Amino acid sequence: MDSHIALTTLRIAVPYLRAYKGSVFVVKLGGGLCRPGATLDNLAYQVAFLQQLGIKIVLVHGGGEQATELCLRLGLEPNIIAGRRITDADALEAAKMAFAGVVNADLLAALRKEKAPAIGLSGIDAALVEVHRRPPLTIADPSTGQEQLVDFGFVGDVDCVNAKPIVHLLAGDYLPVVCSLAADSTGQIFNVNADTVASRIAIETRAAKYFSVTTVDGVLDDVADPRSLHSYLDVEEAEELVKSGRVGGGMLPKISACLDALRGGVARAHIVNGTRPDTLLREVFTNEGCGTLIVARRERNRPGESGPGPLVAQDAV
Repeated sequence: MDSHIALTTLRIAVPYLRAYKGSVFVVKLGGGLCRPGATLDNLAYQVAFLQQLGIKIVLVHGGGEQATELCLRLGLEPNIIAGRRITDADALEAAKMAFAGVVNADLLAALRKEKAPAIGLSGIDAALVEVHRRPPLTIADPSTGQEQLVDFGFVGDVDCVNAKPIVHLLAGDYLPVVCSLAADSTGQIFNVNADTVASRIAIETRAAKYFSVTTVDGVLDDVADPRSLHSYLDVEEAEELVKSGRVGGGMLPKISACLDALRGGVARAHIVNGTRPDTLLREVFTNEGCGTLIVARRERNRPGESGPGPLVAQDAV
């Protein structure tokens, strides 16, 4: 890289570094991004780099793809109704092995390669996440419109998050890596939505930023058209996109988690594509970003849009 370009890039990044040093970022990774290989290595590098700059990172991950694969290897047919996974006793055993075993260990190993002091956790540890069993719900099949009462089995809904263990680890400069298993007061283990766990942890740790790292470029009107990307939204605009049906499918729980985090006091929520190199760093340290930034209330345009951009120091804190 030309030295002038490098110095210019550094000057752009310095105000962000000053603003975010000591802040908490919660980063949620989908299970598909957690497979050993180049994508995970790049994500681990970025996370470790942010931590080495003095930003406190909490990683939260899913593992649905790995749990499905494990079920199939064990001769168990995954049961998914209207896009929602049913977790019976056998599926719960697979989820425990995949989430707290395979996926968490692979993430820790990738971070170990980058010399990051990562510690693996689940929502069960020190009652980090307390849940209750999700009651049966009436679900409409999107293809037929037919409704049925569905018992989700061992799927938990979050009651509360006890952030003390995470805060303690962050104070010691450790990097918590949390999988989305939790337990109720009797010790019964449940599969929990990782987006929900991540957004609640972001709220309870008073995070400055919440990242949903996925396999698409952000919130798009048309997933096949990168020009339809919404680079900057506020809560009201995001809600309107959902209500109008312009955004749906797998993006819905990600937007919902972002909105929950913002309503809970998190200043900025981001949806970025983890399969592209260095997206976390570009979203944090460049004016134009590379995904979708969502804020509680739009006051200015995001840099790169028409009109004046936000002042870094004001938007960062």
